[in-house]
Amino acid sequence: MLRICVDMDEVMADTLAEHLRRYNQEFDEAVTPEDLAGKNLWEVTPLDRQAQLRAFLDAEDFFEDLPLMPDSQTVLRDLSKRFEVFVATAAMSVPNSFDAKYRWLQRHFSFIPPTHYVFCGSKSILRADYLIDDLPRNLQRFEGHGLLFTAPHNVAATGFTRVNSWLEVAAFFDAVKG
Repeated sequence: MLRICVDMDEVMADTLAEHLRRYNQEFDEAVTPEDLAGKNLWEVTPLDRQAQLRAFLDAEDFFEDLPLMPDSQTVLRDLSKRFEVFVATAAMSVPNSFDAKYRWLQRHFSFIPPTHYVFCGSKSILRADYLIDDLPRNLQRFEGHGLLFTAPHNVAATGFTRVNSWLEVAAFFDAVKG
């Protein structure tokens, strides 16, 4: 059976929406995802706000109630019937996110067993046929076939199979025999 690894942040969960919500509320701003085309939030945030930007991520509740990416549940439920699906999240960059991410996955993706959660640092250790991720650097080090899930920060990235939505992910894997 073919194996698919799926990133959590900005692929299954709309982490950016929560980060923007907290940032805009704290600093009375109105930054939108469209404002970030080709950049990440860190690149458009003044230096004197960087520490608070990080503090949002380090908050115990940040990863607890992230919005779902549209159609992610439906598509992943279908894929999990035909492929071996693992969630691979680089949780080491925010170590206190483990518990919240675990609870979030259990609440929204209970059909993926906890034995298929990979909390890692470098995704180069993953051994799978496919990796769906929003960060080009993770796909560059991956030995299988990488799918770049479109996010504001990666719109200029080239050289990858790009998917713009979970419906495009479904269409891609409809052509793959599991």
